[in-house]
Amino acid sequence: MLVHVIYSTKNREPFLRDVRLRRDLEAYLAGSLQSIDCSAIALRVVADHLHVLCRLSRTVTIAKLIETMKTESSKWIKRHSRGTPAFRWQAGYAVFSVSASNAGRVKRYIENQDEHHRAKTFQDELRAFFRRHQIEFDERYVWD
Repeated sequence: MLVHVIYSTKNREPFLRDVRLRRDLEAYLAGSLQSIDCSAIALRVVADHLHVLCRLSRTVTIAKLIETMKTESSKWIKRHSRGTPAFRWQAGYAVFSVSASNAGRVKRYIENQDEHHRAKTFQDELRAFFRRHQIEFDERYVWD
């Protein structure tokens, strides 16, 4: 099963402005995902959120996938970036299943995040995902 995972930093704070830090974090996260047999196909961290397209192992729940990603990346960020002592990920997340026939399109979308977010905020992006996938949501419970 392929899944597209999206979540932001706490309150969408742009903790991850440093491009080199983000690329190193992406490499670290790819290794963390591999260690639980959920190999990354595409992974992009931007200043205030991330997107991951990965294979979901038959032995890993979505909750465990997210827990591993958030825990491992938080520890890594706090070890490797002195300027982010208040760093936190938001409590929630969004996960969408992706068909094999659509994986290439989702991969390109993720790889172009830096350019994409010159014109659209994370919140507008996530709202568009919810609408496209016909997911009802309450704004009071989506943002933290």
